[in-house]
Amino acid sequence: MYAASREALTQTRAALSSAVDAVSPGAATATAAQTGTDLFSVVDTLDDSRGLAAAVSDASAPAAARSGLAEQIFGGKISAEALAVLTTAVAQDWSAPRDLLDSLVLLGRESLLKAAADQNQLDTVEDELFRLGRIVAGNPELEQTLSDRATTPRRKKELLTSLLYGKATAVGEALAVQAVGRLRGTAPADAFDALSNLAAAQRENLVAKVTSVSALSTQQADRLATTLTRMYGKPVTVHNEVDPELLGGLVVRVGDEVVDGSAAGRLAALRRGLA
Repeated sequence: MYAASREALTQTRAALSSAVDAVSPGAATATAAQTGTDLFSVVDTLDDSRGLAAAVSDASAPAAARSGLAEQIFGGKISAEALAVLTTAVAQDWSAPRDLLDSLVLLGRESLLKAAADQNQLDTVEDELFRLGRIVAGNPELEQTLSDRATTPRRKKELLTSLLYGKATAVGEALAVQAVGRLRGTAPADAFDALSNLAAAQRENLVAKVTSVSALSTQQADRLATTLTRMYGKPVTVHNEVDPELLGGLVVRVGDEVVDGSAAGRLAALRRGLA
């Protein structure tokens, strides 16, 4: 994202904060959830109408005209808070039309995660999304169905909704269903991992993806989290994946850093040293 779009996102995020913070404390959670849902609905509409998407992101048109068009199309169909965010967004100068849509998606996600945080569910949502990514990655047939471009976004959403019904929080389900309908070439498991990482970021946590030959116990995961938190100077959430091919040990990934302490990794290093 280029500088113009980064600045546009900053301005639009400020509008989101102002809109949600303006409501009474008792209504803040519901407002944040509704705003996120409405922004997702706006993106769906713009995805389905390239002409409308082009019109509201046309930098050659006056900002007031773009905002007026958005209000004409969406006024009365989405909440006042979501409309305030949308009209602010389309009045900005974006480096590319796609940046506008992607930013509306991001702000919709952040708004829903705020609702989860208000209900003390943020850690639960983070864990749900991580586990969903592991389930999908471990089920090739499901992953293929969700990835198949021949399957309509609506069908993908319906399938995932049926799988998650009664098994996830409302926010976790809403985030996952929206993501699977707009993968844009991203693997479903990767999309769910990205959402999980976003939830962790809202808690100002780093995410450590720890691969082991068998599942870590709660005590092992807690000790590792404590060690990594001390190393990185901020809270670290441990997400554990199981891979029997490691033979033993651990592979720890935090951002771009990888520490390969697995038996397989040490054997590979030995082979490279002998080559």
